[in-house]
Amino acid sequence: MTLIATCPVIDKEMNERIARHRFERQGRGWETREAPEQLIEAVRQAGNEFDVLLIDCLTLWVNNLFYRAQQEKLEITEQHMTELSSRLVRAWQECGKSLIVVSNELGMGLVPTDSASRLYRDLVGRCNQTVAAAATEAIFMVSGRPVPLNRS
Repeated sequence: MTLIATCPVIDKEMNERIARHRFERQGRGWETREAPEQLIEAVRQAGNEFDVLLIDCLTLWVNNLFYRAQQEKLEITEQHMTELSSRLVRAWQECGKSLIVVSNELGMGLVPTDSASRLYRDLVGRCNQTVAAAATEAIFMVSGRPVPLNRS
């Protein structure tokens, strides 16, 4: 099984967190691939080598893309996120492997007060919707309890 990690090393605390997660996976048969932004390509490559892929997590992937766009003064829209998410789904479907995806639900709280935060919330929502629509099963975790989401 391979883990495709999307978390970038941004500071000392995050570096320590990543090191702890790596240590916890040692000797358990995990192959880890780092893909903070190149997730689609990582799925294609790992899908040729492993039967089960775990992406952790879509929320950080969207964050990394959003941050890069802001740094480069580029616009990223919900339509653009839908297209990237659709490409991710196609990469997964083309490799024909089992895929487990971790993401966060950001739309259940208060509406953010600034436009950048609202856009980020909406981009994550688009990504989650696109990937969940292609999934055979979606589970919402609440306080460590699984809540299956039925297809409509």
